[in-house]
Amino acid sequence: MKKNKKDYTPSWLEKEPGEKTFRSIFKWGAENLYKNPSSGFYSVIKQELRLSDTDFQTPFNTGCNIVENLHKTRIALKDLQEFENLVGRENICFDTYSRLKYSTGKSMEDIFNLRQEKIEDICDIVLHPRGRADIEKIVSLCHKKKIALHVYGGGSSVTKGLACPKGGVTLVLNTHMNKVICFSEINHTITVEPGMMGPEYENLLNQAPEKLNAKKSYTGGHFPQSFEFSSVGGWVVTLGSGQASSYYGDAYDLVVSGEYVTPAGVFKTSDFPAAATGPKINDIMKGSEGCFGILVAVTMKIFPYQPENAKKFTFMFPDFEIAVNAVQRISQAGAGMPSVLRLSDPEETDIAMKMYGLNENFLDKFMRFKGLIPGSRCLLMGQTDGEKSFSISLFKEIKKICKKNKGFYLTGFPMKKWLKGRFSDPYMRDALNDFGVLIDTLETSVTWDNIHALYHAVRSYIKQHPNTICMTHASHFYAQGTNLYFIFITKMQNSDEFISFQRGIIDKIEENHGSLSHHHGVGRMMAPWMEKHLGKNQMDILRAIKKHFDPNNIMNPGGLGL
Repeated sequence: MKKNKKDYTPSWLEKEPGEKTFRSIFKWGAENLYKNPSSGFYSVIKQELRLSDTDFQTPFNTGCNIVENLHKTRIALKDLQEFENLVGRENICFDTYSRLKYSTGKSMEDIFNLRQEKIEDICDIVLHPRGRADIEKIVSLCHKKKIALHVYGGGSSVTKGLACPKGGVTLVLNTHMNKVICFSEINHTITVEPGMMGPEYENLLNQAPEKLNAKKSYTGGHFPQSFEFSSVGGWVVTLGSGQASSYYGDAYDLVVSGEYVTPAGVFKTSDFPAAATGPKINDIMKGSEGCFGILVAVTMKIFPYQPENAKKFTFMFPDFEIAVNAVQRISQAGAGMPSVLRLSDPEETDIAMKMYGLNENFLDKFMRFKGLIPGSRCLLMGQTDGEKSFSISLFKEIKKICKKNKGFYLTGFPMKKWLKGRFSDPYMRDALNDFGVLIDTLETSVTWDNIHALYHAVRSYIKQHPNTICMTHASHFYAQGTNLYFIFITKMQNSDEFISFQRGIIDKIEENHGSLSHHHGVGRMMAPWMEKHLGKNQMDILRAIKKHFDPNNIMNPGGLGL
């Protein structure tokens, strides 16, 4: 029976990508899993982007064609043989599909190129090292032959961090280098190889009594949206941050020590809790994105796993300024920090209400009666964790601060709904992209005294583009400031239009004293702004470090703008 127009549902593409197709590279997540926009979200997109059901009848640029093996490697035959001798035939490949797959991340520019079947900036060979010994030999050979060398962890980079403009070699670390090296319950640390993926890492810690012979269960405390498809090493070398960072810290805070292989030699930083022995090399290597050397082992902090102590909460505030004041007070109260704290601006709040069918129901009408009006009201969600009395005490303090700042308590139910879809929401991007609707994000760090100026400047620029949704939230909090995460949804004709628009947003962030990145890293997307952002003196320091570790400039050349 044919559906009425009002009941129309697009024919979302829900079949597994064909083997060795472009779609199998850019599709987010598991091959057999999908998440399509809800009817509420679909209605919002049509309304805000001035689209109709007709615009969602025929998918295009779906990337279902096979990647033809037409791009020859530029590595000399004798060098290919040397690499094969190092890692074994089963751990080397140079077909076009493999080289494209491991040279491509999940940035919107990457996806545009794959959907248009563009093959550019790919490596010449892919190697799957079996351990540190293999990496030492590979680095030595690449240094000797002056062959560019890149690293692939989980492949979730959104900053073009995996591109290989000089070709060369890409090392895939998650194939073999994904094991536990050492676990210390007495020190509350674990040392793992960098290719261990997020779920495996967290499950190992949660089940520490069974799997690590521990007395208690633990957590790593790091849950980026890419959690299921990102590696521990990737978190460290890009300075990633997860949804619980306000309590546990981001990747920078979680790293205790690391072991690196560089063209200048191998070293391991110390695992002391503190040391006054000059500038810390450990800190220099965090966030280095493979430009100085390759991380082969990392020691991370761990924390007691106590999910039974979690307290979820949700508040609605009259407007963004009042809501920001409340989260600033929470961050500076000295009572501790919740693990999750997420503040949505009015546009994101209104869309969330429509997505979940919460608009125009009894609760919505009651909130309007209380002065919480669509177009200005802001949603705050969060969760406290840790030791039971601490979690309860902090929860009470947060409720007190929110109530004092006109926050209307909505229980923890909306927070539970958000957590349920937290890691599956990125799947929707593929569905929207199939019909020419792009959704992308940019994020920045900002101090409290500048948050409103930056927010309005960036948002105004994005909204100048016709028929564009701009949802903004803050989700990582500090006594000194927070981050702003801009999510924009619009229709664009081609990648050139998108790149121009994206660069304009980055310019606006930089002009208004925001950081170039809060937790996505630099990659090749942010590299052109690095010297302007940091200044020549700081960039010269990074260049000097680069020259020491990598005199032949083979390690991720061009990364970090070096």
